[in-house]
Amino acid sequence: MATSNYSLKVNRELLDPGFESYRLSLDAIPTYGVELDAAVEEVKLKDNHYTLEHMRAFGMYNYLHLDPWYDDSVLFVDCKGRVLGLTVTLDTALGKPVEFYNLTANSSQSEHRLCASLSLTSATWAALSDGAGRLYLLRTGKRGDSSHTKWEPLFSEDTGEPFTVLHSISHVQEGVHTMEVLLLRIQKDPQEAKGSGYSVSLEWITVANTAGHGPEKKYEVKKRRVLRGKSVPHYAALEPLGKGLMVASEKPFAFTHVDGRPVELPHPEPMEVEKTDPIYFWQQTEEDVTVCVRMPEGVTKEEVQFRLSADRIRLGVQGFPSILEGQLHSSVDQDASAWILKDDKSLEVTLQKRSEGPPWSELVTGDKRGEYVMSDEQAALIHERLTFLTSEDLDGDADGNKPPCNSQELEDCDVFPEDGSSLAHFDGESLKPTQVVNLGSHQYLFTVDVNPCEMPCFCLRHDVDALVWRPRPDQPSDMWEHVATFNALGYVQASKRDKKFATCAPNFSYASLGECLRRAFIYRQPAPVETVLFNRRQGRQVGQVAKQQVASLDSDEPILGFRATNERLYVLTPRRLFVLKVNNN
Repeated sequence: MATSNYSLKVNRELLDPGFESYRLSLDAIPTYGVELDAAVEEVKLKDNHYTLEHMRAFGMYNYLHLDPWYDDSVLFVDCKGRVLGLTVTLDTALGKPVEFYNLTANSSQSEHRLCASLSLTSATWAALSDGAGRLYLLRTGKRGDSSHTKWEPLFSEDTGEPFTVLHSISHVQEGVHTMEVLLLRIQKDPQEAKGSGYSVSLEWITVANTAGHGPEKKYEVKKRRVLRGKSVPHYAALEPLGKGLMVASEKPFAFTHVDGRPVELPHPEPMEVEKTDPIYFWQQTEEDVTVCVRMPEGVTKEEVQFRLSADRIRLGVQGFPSILEGQLHSSVDQDASAWILKDDKSLEVTLQKRSEGPPWSELVTGDKRGEYVMSDEQAALIHERLTFLTSEDLDGDADGNKPPCNSQELEDCDVFPEDGSSLAHFDGESLKPTQVVNLGSHQYLFTVDVNPCEMPCFCLRHDVDALVWRPRPDQPSDMWEHVATFNALGYVQASKRDKKFATCAPNFSYASLGECLRRAFIYRQPAPVETVLFNRRQGRQVGQVAKQQVASLDSDEPILGFRATNERLYVLTPRRLFVLKVNNN
């Protein structure tokens, strides 16, 4: 399957060119908190985790996990190895987080240990990493009910190296329950001598039930696929049925191993271009054009067929197809034109231009079988005419001491990384990319689960706005759909120097930015105003206003987790879980 370059198609109906700004609202956001029995398990980066990729993958990790299958349900892992969850129904009566599983008994300690990670695979399954290299697949039962069933591990494997779980899905094919899990590792790479010494790997593991259709459940690894790249992906997710994978990253990824065996992808063969000698050469002056045409050896002037009109030429040999035929670039004077046979091998034709004008760009319109020969005098004349565009001086200083560009006029939020990011879709069978999008300056902002049965959506900066895109792997011709816009959020978020997290509500009613400490910013979609409001500068009535609100948490601890639902914003610190009531039903 060939790779095709793809462009993200913006839905212009979702853009608001008349958007002015967010209006700061002083309305208080109701905030509630839950004290934790034990601190959240925050793993500090080690001295050997010095690269930017380690910081992106683990230093900025979101320790709070939102359950997309059940409303207002969040989970996290504390320092005792307990997987705790909280489901909110009444904000003023928050209960204590409930324990679902404990990693302590089975977890191994390692000096290279990472943070524990969790992915809610389906409404009744979850994938869990202990941070030391062990993967668990847990049958959770229906997590949304009030029974708080303990999770049951039905698959466990020590992979040998620490990893985090990026994404997981569950599906049934031909009656066999299968789970697909995507793992992220940063590993020492001896071949990376000039860079950081590390490379990034994504391992795609397929685990299936091998016990048949009976009540017994026995899960085994059916397939392993490894991709490698040079940067931590901004976005990586599996298709609902495990038929493919999407990755957005600054550096490209490629499959390297399948079940431990190296992948030998055929190198694309260079396109062979048949090189043929030109059948004629031509040059020109301001008055005429001279053409030299190669002829079959031994041809006589009686066998030459030559026809010339004011704007067409036909040249050939009797009994053979025409050698040169078509419309001339400009009109000629056929009476002043002539031809002569030279050395029985070539025919020289002199065409008198009917009027002087710009040089011809081609002899016969659309004919590429000839070669234009420029004389030394013509080359010198062109060089002289273009001299004013160049200078021997590195700085011509045409405008005195005025610099050509003042870098001080650029703001931090106008700067983009030099490396161009890309978004790629990989086919699960061929392991080749089928669609590739060059993201260019479209900065990645965040990922949001809108529909748990579909792939997660992602948000990119487009100019000053933030656009949400929904993957549609079942529609190759339109694989990414623009579904929502947050006006000016791309510009606003870039101006927040202490920003750590970004997210939005699944119904796109608001977006939120979280700083490293204390503060959370909420940006609501434009809504009709209840009173008459006029724009002072333009003197027109304002029908809608987009509100900005700021919440300051009663905590001096760093923010470790940040998630949003349609009604609430959840903020996790080492000792407290805050619930902000953003929307009412």
